[in-house]
Amino acid sequence: MGRIQHLAIASQEPEKLADFYKEIFGWEEVKRLDNPRCHGVVLSDGAINISILKFKQDQIGHGLAFNGPHHFGVYIDDLDATADKCLAAHATPYDELPMDDKEPNYRARRSDKFKGPEGGLFDINDTPWLGAAPVKNAAE
Repeated sequence: MGRIQHLAIASQEPEKLADFYKEIFGWEEVKRLDNPRCHGVVLSDGAINISILKFKQDQIGHGLAFNGPHHFGVYIDDLDATADKCLAAHATPYDELPMDDKEPNYRARRSDKFKGPEGGLFDINDTPWLGAAPVKNAAE
């Protein structure tokens, strides 16, 4: 079963919003990032990765001024098998992402970002998100 490990929130002022959440909820800052797709702050509540991001491209059709929930990410065991399931269920691969050679988790071999039947954007990943709680084996 897949497990949500990532929530991306679009913001025009990611540092300011991240500071707000750190102060109010005690979330910890994990990383700051700036790449061809977005810049922002990655936070963790100890269970999931919460990325506060100013996007540089409109991935969800709401314009670059959109603020609020943007997409979610699900940890899965088998990236290729799950991607095949997404395609078989008529999810649309979202491949319109600029690449950054410095990002080790970016996979060029196939899409890890899809749009569901109503256009909602989601990521799949067989590598846990930074700051998310460790994934336990089913055998444990």
